[in-house]
Amino acid sequence: MAKISNGAIDKKDHSNGNNKKDTLAIEEFAADRQGFLTKILTDFEDHLIERTRHFLGYHVNLDFNHLMDLSPLLRFHINNVGDPFKDSNFGLHSKRFEVSVLDWFAQLWEIEKDESWGYVTNGGTEGNFQGLLLGRELLPDGMLYTSRESHYSIFKAARMFRMDCVIIRTVTTGEIDYSDLREKLCLNKDKPAIINLNIGTTFKGGFDNLDLVIKTLEECGFSNDRFYIHCDAALYGLASPFLDEQGPIFSFKKSIGSVSVSGHKLLCSSMPCGVHMTRKKYITAISKSIEYINTLDNTISGSRNGHASIFMWYSLNVKGRLGLQQDVKKCLMNAQYLRDRLKDEGISSMLNEMSFVVVFERPPNREFIKHWNLSCEGNMTHVVVMPHVTVKMLEDFVNDFVREKNIWYGCGQIQPPCLAEEIGTSNCCCSIHGKRGLQNGK
Repeated sequence: MAKISNGAIDKKDHSNGNNKKDTLAIEEFAADRQGFLTKILTDFEDHLIERTRHFLGYHVNLDFNHLMDLSPLLRFHINNVGDPFKDSNFGLHSKRFEVSVLDWFAQLWEIEKDESWGYVTNGGTEGNFQGLLLGRELLPDGMLYTSRESHYSIFKAARMFRMDCVIIRTVTTGEIDYSDLREKLCLNKDKPAIINLNIGTTFKGGFDNLDLVIKTLEECGFSNDRFYIHCDAALYGLASPFLDEQGPIFSFKKSIGSVSVSGHKLLCSSMPCGVHMTRKKYITAISKSIEYINTLDNTISGSRNGHASIFMWYSLNVKGRLGLQQDVKKCLMNAQYLRDRLKDEGISSMLNEMSFVVVFERPPNREFIKHWNLSCEGNMTHVVVMPHVTVKMLEDFVNDFVREKNIWYGCGQIQPPCLAEEIGTSNCCCSIHGKRGLQNGK
C-alpha cells in the first residue's frame, strides 16, 4: 500500500498539473497503461485481503464470496431513480428486485404489503434521514428525542432538518434512561414527540425497549397522533426475529412509523446499502411527481444504486431465514466466547444480552488499534462479532492483545483504564475493581 500512496497517482493529485516531471512520469506508462493500472489495482487488492484478515471493530459482514456470481452485471449502469413501486422513463433499473426485497422485509417486520412503503438505500444513515424527515413532515412542530448513544447520523439529521433535539441519558448498557425520557417528555407536553429508538446502539449494542417507550409516551399524555417513532435497526433489523424467544424486538404491529436497516452488516454486501420502510399512508407527505423522470420523487437520494437491490435480493435468497438464523446464533456464541476469553485474561469487558458487540478496555497503542481495525470511544473499544469472524480470529486477537498488554503495562508506568463508569463495576478489571472482584470471590 505504501507504493500506492507514494506513487504517481497521488503526486498528480497534489501537483495541480504544474509539475512537469510528475506528468512525464505518468505518461511513461502510456505504452502499457493497462499493465500499470492492473499493477495498482492488484496491490490494492492485496491490501484489502490483508485488512480483511484483521477486521474486527466495525459492523460489516465480509463473508460474501457468493456475490462474485453477480460480477457480469457490473457491465451495466443500473439506476433505480424515484419510487420503487412506480416505473419511469429511465429503463435501466432493477425495481422488480427492489420490490422483492421490500416484500421480504415487510413480512419480517410484520406489516401487510399493501400497507407498507420503502426503498433500498445507500446505507443506514440515509434510512435514518428518511425516517426523521417523515417524522418532521408529519409533525412539523415536533421535538426529536434521542439517546446520547445514538448513531451520529441522528444528530446530523437534526441539524440538517433544523429539528429541536432533546438528548436523553443512557444507563451503563447503552439503553435509554426511561426516567429521563419521561421527565423531558413531561416538560414539553405541548409539542409532539419524534422518537429515535435504537435497536442496538452503535458502540455498546444496547437495545431501547419499544414497549416501555410507548408506555412512557402514553403515560405522559401523548396520543398516537402526537408521536412518531423511528427505529434505527442498522445491525439488528435482520437479527431481531431470532434474538428473543418471546418474539421480535420491534414490529409494525406496534406504534412505530419507520425502520432503517443496513444491508452490508449482518446480511453482507460489497457495497454500502440498506432498507428504509414506513407505512404507505405516510409517504404522501413528501411525494412529488417529476415529469423529467416520469415518476414520483420521494427518496432522500433521488438516483439510487440499482446494483444494491440485486445484491440484497441475491443474498437473501442464498441465505434464507434459516441461514440468517444460523448466522445470528454463530455471532452470539462467538461474542460470548470473546467476552469470556477477555475476562479470563483480566481484561475489562462487557457484552449486552442479545448483542454481537463486545466492549472492552482501549489499547494504548495506535498501531495495534489500526492493525485490528478497532473503533474507539474514550477509554473503550469494541469488537463487532460478525459472521466472517471466526473463533481462530478471536483467539489470535486475544493472544495478540495479551502479549502486547504485557509490554504496555509491564513497566508499571501506566495502568489499564478504569471502566467502572462506562461498563459497570462488575465488568471492570482495573487495579481497584479487579482486586475487589477477587476479594468477593468473583
